[in-house]
Amino acid sequence: MQKLTIGNWKMNPGSLVEVKKLVQSLDKVKVGKNVSVAICPPFVYLPLLKTKFTLGAQDAFGEEKGAYTGEISPSMLKNLGVEYVILGHSERRIHIGETDELIAKKIKGAMVAGLKVILCVGEPLAMRKKGMAASKKYVEGQLKKDLSLLKPKDRSKVIVAYEPIWAISTMPGAKPDSPEGAAEMIVSIKKITKGKVIYGGSVNGANARGFLERKEIDGALPGGASLKPEEFRKIIEAAS
Repeated sequence: MQKLTIGNWKMNPGSLVEVKKLVQSLDKVKVGKNVSVAICPPFVYLPLLKTKFTLGAQDAFGEEKGAYTGEISPSMLKNLGVEYVILGHSERRIHIGETDELIAKKIKGAMVAGLKVILCVGEPLAMRKKGMAASKKYVEGQLKKDLSLLKPKDRSKVIVAYEPIWAISTMPGAKPDSPEGAAEMIVSIKKITKGKVIYGGSVNGANARGFLERKEIDGALPGGASLKPEEFRKIIEAAS
């Protein structure tokens, strides 16, 4: 089974000049046959990005057209050659206030347009402190709401990214989950979705192999590490 590596650039880099330099460096990274790699840059760079990697987007709206100022429809992304789209990322849930109901609409719209959805779920630190059972129940609740508009047979087509909020590098005092802990949660998620699940909590070149050698984990969703060619190379090699 192919391991999937999705680089989430978030709101970086700050200029097209920096993007071109980054892509030149990343395109030198060798990718094994058993690894699939995609890059998700900010929207403004999508039509300008020329790279050997598959393109992904960091978000999409749930409607195809209309009076929705500032939004991007799934079909617009599809027409740009985008294959993947990240939905429900914890940073959008926290900073933008996205709800599970909104995310469910986005997922349905993206799938209708033919995009491969990467749905992000994960528990906050307060929940994790209550134990693994409470964390599993929290994530199960997210999944049921986020996938509620899909037919049961379509839910397995959604790629889930398990990103425990307390482990994301931009959170205060963050540290990665253990490969064993991540694998246990991912097994729980797979019982619900029956599809692929990748890990996205502070994955970097130093710890990627520990996560990716676990058969339960189908890939990684690195953030800051995907902006550093040498770090990204190590993650891709770990996936190989």
